Amino acid sequence: MNAANGIGWTGYALLSAVFAGATAILAKMGIQGVPTNLVVAIRTSVALVFALILVILSHDGQHLSRLTRTNWIFLTLSGLATGLSWLCYFRAIQLGPVSRVAPIDKLSFVIAVVLGVVLFHEKLNWPLAAGALLIVSGVLLTLGIPSRDLKLVLGVAVVALGVFILSR
Repeated sequence: MNAANGIGWTGYALLSAVFAGATAILAKMGIQGVPTNLVVAIRTSVALVFALILVILSHDGQHLSRLTRTNWIFLTLSGLATGLSWLCYFRAIQLGPVSRVAPIDKLSFVIAVVLGVVLFHEKLNWPLAAGALLIVSGVLLTLGIPSRDLKLVLGVAVVALGVFILSR
């Protein structure tokens, strides 16, 4: 927990989830009849202005000269990935129901877990693995996958996960 603000990383993560959920609904309400590229440009502009205000108010701009080439490369790539994610997400909610798009978008958790394990050698424990499997299961359920197919997919996932964990 961070003594300066008292909410710690879990509090910020929960707030992020709340704002992300609100984003989906607000975007769905505002994108009807608007080209996806324009939606992303407007949203990005608003986010940029908001971020600049935060940097100015917090005086964090003074750290700009300390950024390394590696910082710039990976922050730029992250920004591009964010832009592509937003383009795809907004197009998806233009074409489909937000109640079906949002769960698929949450597969980003599973992808982040896998990448964290592979790239950063983070520990994959049973609760984390089970949570990832539950998210995959939830996505499949919201998409209306027949139960026999769902059981097969989950069975294969559990076996693959078991083999992965035992091989470590």
